[in-house]
Amino acid sequence: MAEFTMELSDEQKEVRDWLHGFAADVIRPAAAEWDEREETPWPVIQEAAKVGIYSLDFYAQQYFDSTGLGIPMAMEELFWGDAGIALSIVGTGLAAVGVLANGTEEQIGTWIPQMYGDANDVKVAAFCSSEPDAGSDVASMRTRAVYDEAKDEWVLNGTKTWATNGGIANVHVVVAVVDPDLGSKGHASFIVPPATPGLSQGQKFKKHGIRASHTAEVVLDNVRVPGSCLLGGKEKLDARLARAREKAKKGGERVKNAAMATFEASRPAVGAMAVGTARAAYEVALEYAQTREQFGRPIIDNQGVAFQLADMRTSIDAARLLVWRASWMAINGKPFTAAEGSMSKLFASETAKKVTAQAIQILGGNGYTREYPVERMHRDSAIYTIFEGTSEIQRLVIARTLAGMPIR
Repeated sequence: MAEFTMELSDEQKEVRDWLHGFAADVIRPAAAEWDEREETPWPVIQEAAKVGIYSLDFYAQQYFDSTGLGIPMAMEELFWGDAGIALSIVGTGLAAVGVLANGTEEQIGTWIPQMYGDANDVKVAAFCSSEPDAGSDVASMRTRAVYDEAKDEWVLNGTKTWATNGGIANVHVVVAVVDPDLGSKGHASFIVPPATPGLSQGQKFKKHGIRASHTAEVVLDNVRVPGSCLLGGKEKLDARLARAREKAKKGGERVKNAAMATFEASRPAVGAMAVGTARAAYEVALEYAQTREQFGRPIIDNQGVAFQLADMRTSIDAARLLVWRASWMAINGKPFTAAEGSMSKLFASETAKKVTAQAIQILGGNGYTREYPVERMHRDSAIYTIFEGTSEIQRLVIARTLAGMPIR
């Protein structure tokens, strides 16, 4: 088990600086254009593929970093460049991780390469879980998967929403209910191959922020996929469902808590995204305060501005420390006895909203215009308190964990 440290190794620093350079030279100059266009930034994704950032190998290397800092470091630097474009680059990773976590070796080898394509023909993938009536309440999911034994096919019906890359993806990973009596333990994940009949894009959402990231509904109308597209296979699913039924008889809350623990482990990465956006806004505000003169001196000489910057930097550093702690705990198998994963996501996301608002205030009228990036950063920051569990859900998880109560 790696010791927790705040000091990056020389190799980690090289990766950080490489990512920062890509964010500064490629992502940031394109940010305003793709935010206005509200379209997937395919040329930027292609550039990321050419240098090796948009690839499973890169994210796997960061994910398996024994310090746990690889992923949060990468997320912070990319989202420092721009949140919308960065989400377009990392969004495929959600689907890839779903296959890596649940799929067989054959499924991993077959489908993950099709998610990314190559530098000359990039593809994206979509992870489809949320539904119009099942966001935070995953147990209310309605999309059904029914097994047709005669044809060895699964038939999927339902509507998914808030799907990053939904409808434009080459490969969709869809979570569906196979046993409604088991709540979230009665779910399974399925690969929907390219051009499968019955899958279509529903509404494409016009969003407040992260507008370069494609978000849409995915409609499943009698979508038939081969039995081989059930992640993990049917034998494994049947065994898991049998265990879940037995555990449910003995104590259903333990089953639900195990599911919540999975969500807890993924939240620090979102916290790192928020840290990147907050840091970007702070740096713009700091430079502006040092160069903008009013009444014959830089505005940073005024306590009203200087104290805001001091609070901004303090909050950003505190958020990063919470994210790093939770990431280290997750990779080293340390239990989140105080919901440390939710703590990191809650504090970092709220910090991003506050810091970007303060940056606008420091820039004054300029900050309110699209001529300066803090306006966009403030719009982007709003998503961090919503996706991967709202701030209210994070507080609920933390409070119930501290009280020793079951998390519903």
